[in-house]
Amino acid sequence: MRVIGIETSCDETGIAVYDEHQGLLSHQLYSQVKLHADYGGVVPELASRDHVRKIVPLIKQALHDANCTKKDIDGIAFTKGPGLVGALLVGSSVARSLAFAWDVPAVGVHHMEGHLLAPMLDEPAPEFPFVALLVSGGHSMMVRVDGIGLYEILGESVDDAAGEAFDKTAKLLGLDYPGGPLLAKMAEQGEAGHYKFPRPMTDRPGLDFSFSGLKTFAANTIRSSDQSAQTKANIAYAFQEAVVDTLAIKCKRALKQTGLKRLVIAGGVSANKQLRVEFESMMKKLQGTVFYPRLEFCTDNGAMIAYAGLKRLKAGEREGLATKAQPRWALDELEAI
Repeated sequence: MRVIGIETSCDETGIAVYDEHQGLLSHQLYSQVKLHADYGGVVPELASRDHVRKIVPLIKQALHDANCTKKDIDGIAFTKGPGLVGALLVGSSVARSLAFAWDVPAVGVHHMEGHLLAPMLDEPAPEFPFVALLVSGGHSMMVRVDGIGLYEILGESVDDAAGEAFDKTAKLLGLDYPGGPLLAKMAEQGEAGHYKFPRPMTDRPGLDFSFSGLKTFAANTIRSSDQSAQTKANIAYAFQEAVVDTLAIKCKRALKQTGLKRLVIAGGVSANKQLRVEFESMMKKLQGTVFYPRLEFCTDNGAMIAYAGLKRLKAGEREGLATKAQPRWALDELEAI
């Protein structure tokens, strides 16, 4: 089976062609960062309109790069949710229309399942079962994964997600949107020992996350500082250290709770260099293994949707003719395959 994957959940248009035997044949990604930068965040209506402009040319380019025509495609996978409803409807309507015109099946994919399975795009791929930490701009979630669709939510955000806290703190430091990667770069110039940030919700049992208080602590620290370049770098260092430590503490707790030795980190924040260093060290001490997507597949992309969609199409899942989007969709509602 050969599948086109279409990702339009937020501010990136991702298209990929994936073959079950040959693997990833092509992928195209267009980011709307410049479009939304002046507003300091994603404007949903602008995001939807830009998906409309970019989606068909990107599909054509992905097919060309994969040396394919429509006759070579056996199915179409698209992100059905969660995400911005307008953006989701663009991908859903195009995917459903192409599937009808080409007489192939279509399937809607859960965005977070796509992230969770993104490390499967490379070798060595993690074997089931494993614990997955999904950390992105809108989600922080700890999941026990026993197979595709066999998900047990161990913990999740009760307020701001980790990526959201990165972006908001970056804005407080005067950095442009999207601020998370810029804050991480600023932290490289910071020095340890100047500031001590709290590790939220690590002093109580459980695996839920909360980063809104950490963002408030950062705001108060910035406000009371001299706001020099080095001071800001030191604050960025301390903030990043607190987030990474918090995630590590929770993951260690989840691995102990489940008795598992395999850990998957996925989502945009999984590209953070300090996070990868910390988790490599932690898993070495625990005699376990940690897996990540390659850097280009940490953020939203069509390849992860194509892979997850192929698995569900092979299991017999199909969408009807209606265009569907689920802006809110719990991961543990998915059916096992």
